[in-house]
Amino acid sequence: MAPTTELVIARHGEAACNVAGIVGGEHGCTGLTDRGRRQVTRLAARLAAEHTARPYAAFYSTPRLRVAQTVEIITQALHLPPTLESELRGPDHGDADGRPWTDVKTAFQGPPQHAPDVPYADGSEAWNQYLDRATKVLQRVLARHEGQRILIAAHGETTEAANNLLLELPRGACLRLGFVTDHASVTRWQQPTNRFGRTIWQLVAHNDTRHLETGQ
Repeated sequence: MAPTTELVIARHGEAACNVAGIVGGEHGCTGLTDRGRRQVTRLAARLAAEHTARPYAAFYSTPRLRVAQTVEIITQALHLPPTLESELRGPDHGDADGRPWTDVKTAFQGPPQHAPDVPYADGSEAWNQYLDRATKVLQRVLARHEGQRILIAAHGETTEAANNLLLELPRGACLRLGFVTDHASVTRWQQPTNRFGRTIWQLVAHNDTRHLETGQ
């Protein structure tokens, strides 16, 4: 049996902008809370144990501060240098960056997924524009590391993009379903090849927070 391609996406820990309900783009993100750092410390210990059992071949990160601080903690545990992939950042928020999400959603009459082809603020991406960008990068990463374990530290939206890509969801799927992704959670996809030469993506775990059960 050929080696299994495995994609593991770890969401960043709790950030100050999450607690305050602020749109956390380049300007609105001020980094992790103390609770978020504790969450990521537990996440990093779990990932380090997995890395010892079967090493990750690649570790990708995104540029926003809450992810960068998450990656710093994980890197110390894994001793695996990250590769910055700016195109895997969360959605570009435009003028919504730094504003309360309640104000943005009230003006847009819903979250970005509510009208996925329409920008939700001046200068922002539409939801489907974000998905197009993120899924293209994920496709390149998966092709680059076929048969290997890949770790990505990123955003909840990154997990949504991966699920859309690997489940082959239609562009309007966000109007009737969504994915809950908690802070410091793990989503795991595997693509084994069976003895008949067939491969299929399998969602092994989504929103896995077992490593946080001892307290946050």
